[in-house]
Amino acid sequence: MTNQINWTEEVLKRKEQIIKDTQQYLQIKSVLDESEATEQAPLGTGIDQALKFMLNKGQNDDFTVKNVDGLAGHIEYGEGTELIGILCHVDVVPEGDGWTSDPYSAEIRDGKIFARGAIDDKGPTMAAYYAMKIVKQLGLSLQKRVRMILGTDEESNWRCVEHYFKHEEMPTIGFAPDADFPIINAEKGIFDFILEQNGSEQNVNDGTIVLQSLNAGRRLNMVPDLAEASVLCKTKDDTERIKNSFEQYIKDNNLTGTTKIEENIIQFRLEGLSAHGMEPNKGRNAGLLLNTYLHQNILEKLDQRASAFVSFVQQYFGQDSRGKALGIAYADEISGELTINNGTLSYQKEDGGKIGLNLRYPVTHDIEPSKQKIKDISENHNFTWKQISDSKPHHVDEQHPLIKVLQKVYEEQTGEKAELIAIGGGTYARSLRAGVAFGPLFPGRPDVAHQKDEYIEIEDLLKATAIYAQAIYELGK
Repeated sequence: MTNQINWTEEVLKRKEQIIKDTQQYLQIKSVLDESEATEQAPLGTGIDQALKFMLNKGQNDDFTVKNVDGLAGHIEYGEGTELIGILCHVDVVPEGDGWTSDPYSAEIRDGKIFARGAIDDKGPTMAAYYAMKIVKQLGLSLQKRVRMILGTDEESNWRCVEHYFKHEEMPTIGFAPDADFPIINAEKGIFDFILEQNGSEQNVNDGTIVLQSLNAGRRLNMVPDLAEASVLCKTKDDTERIKNSFEQYIKDNNLTGTTKIEENIIQFRLEGLSAHGMEPNKGRNAGLLLNTYLHQNILEKLDQRASAFVSFVQQYFGQDSRGKALGIAYADEISGELTINNGTLSYQKEDGGKIGLNLRYPVTHDIEPSKQKIKDISENHNFTWKQISDSKPHHVDEQHPLIKVLQKVYEEQTGEKAELIAIGGGTYARSLRAGVAFGPLFPGRPDVAHQKDEYIEIEDLLKATAIYAQAIYELGK
């Protein structure tokens, strides 16, 4: 029957409405904000608004919808006992700095919609929603139920998925429109942890330069694009020398930064380049760059605790995103290299230092010995090791029927071979025993998720909608 349906034509009939709804959805600032949490909106009003936006759309289009305690929801169509999941998320990472247009304006320029969440994951969520809507409006009979599951905490701690599957049915198979085309059947493990410096304030005044503060980063899964620090100089000679050396440092490294001097205190500001934490080398970590400056230029004059912190960061993370300095480097043929992103970096004179890390490990890697190495090294340098979460690797065999169906759909619609790929990112697909990530980023397109001026190509938004519509029909019939 699919030979009689022109999926692209059906999408183009709805083009203007798809664009309009996508823009409206992107204009909701759905960033985690627990400071304004309520019982009805446990992750903040923005996320609650975005969840309800999608559920209201589903209700208005006569789907079966459910809000699961403000932490998740679903939109369902079809009949039968078997359940197919389409796993999406309404939350986005913080917008960061340096945008050309307002990150929540959803402005259209050069055939692209620019907004935080455009590619991760609101644009593809709307594509998948319209795919369900097209199948429903065409009156196509499905022997299985198709359910769009909407999470609210994918960019942080996945509390949404944990809560949802405690109370709701687990799909048999499914896909997450939250990564790359053709098909991602392997996702690295994701291990988040924090290292906190021990010790009292007793040695913070024994240098001629005192590091009062250092701050960089908002999330462990983002490369920090801004770092700020403040140092107190006890001599005027140090003040002038540091100002000049910082200006030379940013010039030598092609960076943007400023200094501000008030009496004997110098404040530094350094800009980097944000990127997704799954590949730190695509960004420029402002926190590590500022730490490198401190290490190269004022280490010998720093107070004891600050010196220990700066040295530790530089030794184990300064020039290394592959865990080599920690002795945990690893790679496999399925999913590539282990990576480690220094997502947050902070130091306060009163409290010491804190390092937030996002480690992504290959599907064949046993992470436990690596955890022990990190713990041992940290303790030897007077740091306390604290695990936040460990999401295990995910892999679906290439012969699985789910993959065969999606390969067929992708190849029919694009005329290109549906290669299987592995990523360092983590999608909701790993929540399912048989789940894969399926688009929306087409081969050759730059990955702008978590970056300033994030966008989705309108052409790709529509193309993905057509692919998802056929996939839903083929999987559900």
